[in-house]
Amino acid sequence: MFIDRSKIFIKSGDGGNGAVSFRREKYVPLGGPDGGDGGRGGSIIFRVDTGITTLLDFKFTKKFVAKDGERGSKSKCYGKDADDLYITVPLGTLIRDFESNKVIADLSDKEDVFVFLKGGQGGKGNCKFCTPTRQAPHFAEPGMPGEEMWLTLELKLLADVGLVGFPNVGKSTLLSTVTAAKPKIANYHFTTIRPNLGVVKAGGVNAFVMADIPGIIEGASDGVGLGLDFLRHIERTRLLIHIVDISGMEGREPFEDFNTINEELKKYSVKLWDRPQIIVANKTDLLYDDSVYEEFKRKMNELGYDKVFKMSAATKTGVEEVIKEAAAMLQAIPITGLEITDEERFIPQEKKFTYTIQLEKGEESDTYFIIGSFVDRLLNTVNIHDADSLRYFHKVLKNKGVLDELREMGIKDGDMVSLNDFEFEYIL
Repeated sequence: MFIDRSKIFIKSGDGGNGAVSFRREKYVPLGGPDGGDGGRGGSIIFRVDTGITTLLDFKFTKKFVAKDGERGSKSKCYGKDADDLYITVPLGTLIRDFESNKVIADLSDKEDVFVFLKGGQGGKGNCKFCTPTRQAPHFAEPGMPGEEMWLTLELKLLADVGLVGFPNVGKSTLLSTVTAAKPKIANYHFTTIRPNLGVVKAGGVNAFVMADIPGIIEGASDGVGLGLDFLRHIERTRLLIHIVDISGMEGREPFEDFNTINEELKKYSVKLWDRPQIIVANKTDLLYDDSVYEEFKRKMNELGYDKVFKMSAATKTGVEEVIKEAAAMLQAIPITGLEITDEERFIPQEKKFTYTIQLEKGEESDTYFIIGSFVDRLLNTVNIHDADSLRYFHKVLKNKGVLDELREMGIKDGDMVSLNDFEFEYIL
C-alpha cells in the first residue's frame, strides 16, 4: 500500500519539577535547602530513513508523545533528562502545520535530522531560591510544559526525471525497460495507481532516478480522479519526459493530449509547467502512417519543443536515444530543493506565559480574575502556607507588571484578586 499523506499528533515531554527538600542529618538538624532541579523533557526529532518509501507506518500510529523529565530530589540531586523521541520518515517528506498548512521542514537529504519540538526545561529546586534574606524557601519551580501540535506529513518523491502523460501511453513499459522496477503493466486505463521509482543505469550515461507518475487526466489540477495526489510527486523532478500515444489507438489526438496534460501542469504550478521537457511519440510500432508523427513533430517544433523523439517502448526502438538525451540534459540542470516562499513557510511563535484580567463588579467590592498560562505556572511554584513563598509570589506579580495593571484598572483596598482557586484581598 502506498501512503503519501498522513496527519499525526506530536508532543514533547514536560520538564521535571524542582524538589523542595532540606538537609536533615545527624548532628545537622537545621541544614539548608537541598532540593535538586528537575530533568529536561524529551524532544521530538524527525530523521530520514532511506529504507522507508511510504508513510504507511503513520496510517496505524498517529500519536507520538515524548517522555517527561524526572523530578529533582534531595541532596541537590538533579532529575534525569528524558530520552528524545525520534520519528523516522522517508526521504522527500514535507512537514506541514495542520491548521495553517504552512511548510515547517523539507527533509530532502538522506542526512537530514530535524529537532522539531524541544522538551520542557526542568524546574529549579528550592536550593536555587536561597538568598541571605530567604534562607529556607519552601517552594520550588515547576518544570516547563512540553509543546504539542498536529502535523501533516506529505511525501513528494525525489526523482531526477518524471514520466508524464495520459493513462496507458506506455510510461510503465518504458520504466520497466530501462530500470529494474517492475510496475504493473496491462492494457487498460489506470493500471498504475501509485508512483513507481527506478534507477536508470545505461552504458555511457550517469545513473539517474526516474519516476513513473500515474496517468494525469483532464481536471487533475482541480482534484479530478487522484490528480492532486499524482501531481505532487513530480514537483521535485528536474526534467519531464512527456509521452504521447502517437498511434491513435485510444481514439485521441496526440497533439490535443499533449496540450491537455500541459494545461493541467500549468494550473497546478507554473514552475512545473515551465520545467524542461522531452517529448516522446510512443507506440510507433502501431503507426500506420509515418506522416502522423511528422505532423506532430512539426506542431511541437512550432511550440518551441525541439526535443521530440520517436519510440516504441514495447519493441525498445528509440529507447536508448531518449535515455541518452535525458542524461545529457540532466548534466546541465542544477539540483535544487523545493522553492518555499515566505508566505508558505511556517513561522513558529515563541512560547510565552500570558494572562488577562477580567473585572466583575460587586455590591461591596469588586473581583479581578487573572486567568491564563502565567497563572497556572505561578501557582504551581507557590506554597501559600509559607510566608517566604508568598513574598516571592508578590514579587513576581510586581515584576511582571500585574499589580501596575490592576491599579490602572482602578482596584482599591478591599477588592478581591482571584487566580484560579486562590483568592486574596488587595491591600494598598
